[in-house]
Amino acid sequence: MNKTIIVTGGAGFIGSNFVLAWIKQGLGTVVNLDKLTYAGNLENLASVQHDSHHVFVHGDIGDQSLVSKLLSVHKPCAVVNLAAESHVDRSIHGPEDFIQTNMVGTFHLLESVRAYWSQLDSKEQKAFRFLHVSTDEVYGSLGKEDAPFTETTSYAPNSPYSASKAASDHLVRAYHHTYGLPTLTTNCSNNYGPYHFPEKLIPLVIHNALTGKSLPIYGNGQQIRDWLYVEDHCAAIRRVLEVGKVGEVYNVGGWNEQPNIEVVRTLCRKLDQKSPRADGKSYADQITFVKDRPGHDQRYAIDATKIANELGWKPAETFETGIEKTVNWYLENQDWVTNITSGEYRNWVQTHYSERGEELA
Repeated sequence: MNKTIIVTGGAGFIGSNFVLAWIKQGLGTVVNLDKLTYAGNLENLASVQHDSHHVFVHGDIGDQSLVSKLLSVHKPCAVVNLAAESHVDRSIHGPEDFIQTNMVGTFHLLESVRAYWSQLDSKEQKAFRFLHVSTDEVYGSLGKEDAPFTETTSYAPNSPYSASKAASDHLVRAYHHTYGLPTLTTNCSNNYGPYHFPEKLIPLVIHNALTGKSLPIYGNGQQIRDWLYVEDHCAAIRRVLEVGKVGEVYNVGGWNEQPNIEVVRTLCRKLDQKSPRADGKSYADQITFVKDRPGHDQRYAIDATKIANELGWKPAETFETGIEKTVNWYLENQDWVTNITSGEYRNWVQTHYSERGEELA
């Protein structure tokens, strides 16, 4: 496949990893539409800044005039929708941005794509794909003994973030069933890896550990997540785009369930080995338990059997190998970390934790 695709949110964490891999593998041209909110960072894409196969456009998926123009000019064979507000804590403090981007923005994007697709000839219509990237959080929370989420698990979102993503999933489904738009949806578990904005657990812990700050753990740290290395996720998206069945949903997981506290302890052990504290103590001494966030889901777990059996995708990384690569990347890219943590991120973290009477960043 050597064609043009549009990727929305391609300057974010998962988006930039997807764009970089697509271009590195010579799969075609990427038109990268990103609003460049706090988590969108063009520095992630520095290596393809002058690559003719990467066309960056600063804009909003909700701008139907702009999206329609991009579709008309570039004539993509697929749109991969990664544009989203994605942080649960931010959604609790300010849900409106999540409604506007994840729900209203997705609606406008679908309208633009539907209009473009409807004007294609029958062969082009059959080949076109709209792939919507979503989250396992739409399924709600699991008990310790519950079976993992499957593609038929009922939706039960518990945060403004997950509710807004659930709504966008339903819109994508409706546009396939009502209009025939050839859609695909993926619901992934917690991603980690290079270029991860340091508000999420793994990059936050690495950054805070190295700068001598507290390592904040919600509640007792026993919340369980399934961890998926971002490059494995990108490979899954490519596979679904290539051979996924139109109208289907595919859960993408890492088969790596870990309690949050164990993730943090693993990171501390890695950092103790690779970049020891000057005083010889363990980074684990910096762990601080803080008040749990409202409505915190206890466990997410993905059953990725369907994508394995039907499409032949499985994660290449174990949690151990993925964490090793992730820690090495952050240690080798401290300039990136410094640049991103000197901006809005720092201001937001200070505000977020000061509201709770904690000075963690």
